[in-house]
Amino acid sequence: MDITVQELKAKLDNGDDFIFIDVRELHEYEEFNLGAILIPLGEIMQGIETYSDKKDSEVVLHCRSGNRSGMAKTLFEQNGFKNVRNLTGGVLAWVQAFP
Repeated sequence: MDITVQELKAKLDNGDDFIFIDVRELHEYEEFNLGAILIPLGEIMQGIETYSDKKDSEVVLHCRSGNRSGMAKTLFEQNGFKNVRNLTGGVLAWVQAFP
């Protein structure tokens, strides 16, 4: 199940415990980020290995529009993660909702 920007903002505001990953490139992350851990999509398999002991944890992925993070979500799920969510609309939706 994916996550909306409003749901994500509430989780961040509440200090909820989840794994938060930005799959964009470094230059995109440096321009604007939501405080997630940067693991570019090209390096996501290493990121999956890093969290292999947390397959039951909630993982929230995001990118610019939701496409790259959607691919990353599939990879996480294929590697046994059970609660992976993609930020619907990505950073574009975030800046539109919270200018």
